[in-house]
Amino acid sequence: MKKDIEHKLIDKNTKPTSMRILVYDFLSSQEAALSLSEIENHFENADRTTIYRTLKTFEEKGIVHSIQENTTTRYKLCHDGCNENTHKDWHLHFYCKICKQTTCREDISFPENIKSDFRIDEIRLFAKGICESCLESLQ
Repeated sequence: MKKDIEHKLIDKNTKPTSMRILVYDFLSSQEAALSLSEIENHFENADRTTIYRTLKTFEEKGIVHSIQENTTTRYKLCHDGCNENTHKDWHLHFYCKICKQTTCREDISFPENIKSDFRIDEIRLFAKGICESCLESLQ
C-alpha cells in the first residue's frame, strides 16, 4: 500500500515524505471531506503546520480538492484525472445538517464539455440538506 501511495505522489510531482504518505493514506480511507482539525485529531503527535502544508501542497498538485463551508475548509482526495493545472471538481458537495458530514456527490455534476467563448477555471457547487442515512433514521 505504501508503495502505491509513493507512486501516486511521484506521478503528481510530489515528494513522498512520511507525513504525506500518512495523510494520503488516511484521506483515502474517508468517505466524507475532512477539516484540518479533523485530520489533525487523527495524527495526535503531528505538527499542525506540517499537516496544513501537506494539504496545501496536495491541493496545488491536484491530489486533494478543497470545499469551502462557511468559515471551514474541508479536504477530499481528487480523482486521478486532476493535476496541478486542472481540478476536475465539477460535482456537488453536499453537507448534511444532521450528521454534519460533507460528501462529494459525483452523480450530480456540471458538464465539463460546454462549448463556449470563455474558459471556466472553477465551479463551486454546494448544497445543504439531509443525507440518505439520516433521512432513513428520521422515519
